[in-house]
Amino acid sequence: MDETQIQQVRRFNRTVTQRVGVLHDHYLGRDRPVGEARLLWEIGGHGQDVRRLRERLGLDSGYVSRLLRSLEDDGLVVVEPVPGDRRVRSVRLTEAGRAEHALLDARSDELAGSLLEPLNAGQRARLVAAMAEAERLLTAATVTLDVVDPAHPDAESCLRHYFEELAERFETGFDPARSLLPDAGELRPPRGLFLVARLHVEPVGCAGLKLPAGAPAEIKRMWVAPRARGLGLGRRFLADLEARAAEHGREVLRLDTNKTLSAAIGLYHSAGFEEVPAFNDEPYAHHWFEKRVAAAGRAFPCT
Repeated sequence: MDETQIQQVRRFNRTVTQRVGVLHDHYLGRDRPVGEARLLWEIGGHGQDVRRLRERLGLDSGYVSRLLRSLEDDGLVVVEPVPGDRRVRSVRLTEAGRAEHALLDARSDELAGSLLEPLNAGQRARLVAAMAEAERLLTAATVTLDVVDPAHPDAESCLRHYFEELAERFETGFDPARSLLPDAGELRPPRGLFLVARLHVEPVGCAGLKLPAGAPAEIKRMWVAPRARGLGLGRRFLADLEARAAEHGREVLRLDTNKTLSAAIGLYHSAGFEEVPAFNDEPYAHHWFEKRVAAAGRAFPCT
């Protein structure tokens, strides 16, 4: 990043916050700040677990408690323990809260219209397209990659969805018992590691790295949830695992894949992987790839 980029982001932030009115205590003409309005919108018609609500918005528990207390005092929400576990609280809208939610929705539509109205048709199309691109990139920047144990609930959730998708897409179906998938021990330090991608604390992808002694590193179980595709997460997984393989002194990174996964094959080619002869007996593989990586502290000579 350079200083020009930093300053452009700051100018964008100032313009947006001023234009959409978040600097005012009476957001959208109502007697509450934007934080309370956003919380009402997130609670929605079905209610929410308070902890999940706080995690999704990335807010401090004390701040969320103050916002909810204010909304309770106004008769807009009810906060109560979850049946069977009084340590967990849920929040739901009252009838007055639902009416306020509907009014905020209508005024949000009016605000959006006021942003577009002064522009001609071409400018509107450009602005909406730019907003969609900005939203996509900001969402991508929100995704975290965390090393977890393969037995972690988020890891198991990703793997379950991964296996289900393979079973649907492969011509022969997919049976994990027939595959050469590593056991959990091969994806735990020091023999390997397992990454889970999270978006707003929800798991949206995974990838494992095998680090067998005296052999190339190998990528296994890489998957991205459909709702997170288009965010560049597959390429981010590859870059992260390549760097980790290099940190462990490996000079070659391998992976295999099925012919049905054409998007993945294209990604591997564009990321610098080259097809090689089969290096294992994986029954579901049709393509095998390798990439030379520079081990930490070393660089490959130019040719």
